[in-house]
Amino acid sequence: MKEKIHPDYHTIKVVMTDGSEYFTKSTWGKEGDTLNLDIDPRTHPAWTGGQQTLLDRGGRLTKFKNKFANLGI
Repeated sequence: MKEKIHPDYHTIKVVMTDGSEYFTKSTWGKEGDTLNLDIDPRTHPAWTGGQQTLLDRGGRLTKFKNKFANLGI
């Protein structure tokens, strides 16, 4: 293998939306960093069956709804 071309692979802490946390290996951030998730498998409609709604981050959902509001869908 070539040296100095591979990303640093280290341990980080992942915090889910309900506050539970776990440690995993990743190339994200630095050793010991914490990754806080906004959407995870416990809250995303793809895994929950769609009972919960996604939060509108940055107005994108509202902009989409306003753009297609007059189609009657």
